[in-house]
Amino acid sequence: MALFVAAFPLLTGCTRHSKKEHYYLVATNINLPYWKTAADGFQAAALQYGVTAEVWGPTTFDPQDEVTEFHTVAARKPAGILVSVANAALMQPEIDAAITAGIPVITVDSDAPASHRLYFIGTNNLEAGRLGGARVTAQLNGKGNVVFFTIADQPNLEERLKGYKDVFASSPGIKIVDVFDMKGNSGLAMDKAQEYLAKTGKDKIDAMICLEASAGKDVGEAYKRANAKDRLLVAMDVDSATLDLVKDGTIDSTISQKPYTMAFLGLKGLDDVHHYPVKPLTGDYWLDPFSPFPAFIDTGVSLIDKTNVDTLVDRTKKMGSQ
Repeated sequence: MALFVAAFPLLTGCTRHSKKEHYYLVATNINLPYWKTAADGFQAAALQYGVTAEVWGPTTFDPQDEVTEFHTVAARKPAGILVSVANAALMQPEIDAAITAGIPVITVDSDAPASHRLYFIGTNNLEAGRLGGARVTAQLNGKGNVVFFTIADQPNLEERLKGYKDVFASSPGIKIVDVFDMKGNSGLAMDKAQEYLAKTGKDKIDAMICLEASAGKDVGEAYKRANAKDRLLVAMDVDSATLDLVKDGTIDSTISQKPYTMAFLGLKGLDDVHHYPVKPLTGDYWLDPFSPFPAFIDTGVSLIDKTNVDTLVDRTKKMGSQ
């Protein structure tokens, strides 16, 4: 399903590009604010280059449907594909087939490192988890029961969880009680949060941690309904609903990524390979010290709390008015 098409005339002075050059970004849950921000970055790069760009993928978390969408896109023989990998085992054969067919593929947001994708652009998710882990440890004074909301088998979320665990390993007073698979459904996360909030005594949950974007606002709503001011909530990403909950104190903090930057750089990277082909495209560039590609472009993370949330909100509003 196409979210949008951005086709633009050739820019003045640009001779190598054409609107006939077609680039795709494939993801899941493409209607989420996170992916709409990525779409804006994809569109901005397309505008600069005078090419055509589309975002494809299911509007729910459906890894198998994402594979089907990727296969459909690859069959069109585009100039290049960006993909956020929901399930690496499912997506790897499709990525490898596209590369073998001469279609450049770059992963963004969530990687498939065992595939032949050219490289990965996105967050250092291990460091994102460590950043959140340091915050939770400090806020709990190194002691408490914590639970996670995640999506099973999604590589970026697994890395974030590992980052948290790395930090918690130095604080034996912090106990991970549960890692809940919300299956990409924030409503399930909200229902489970209500169960966690009902626990008392030695079973009380002191902190809830959301490893992906959509859960924060719904878990936050569960906190508000229960008036749970004595529990910590750390979210992921910076959609407007999450930021509002940071501002009112329901969410202690959230980890900010740069989906706009990922998609913006991703299209430019694909365009470069399209116009200056690398042969063989299936080379083992991960290990090659003379590789024409980086292994990983880190777009950065930051922690957003009450001390800096207004700055981010103001910047987002300014970008939205342009």
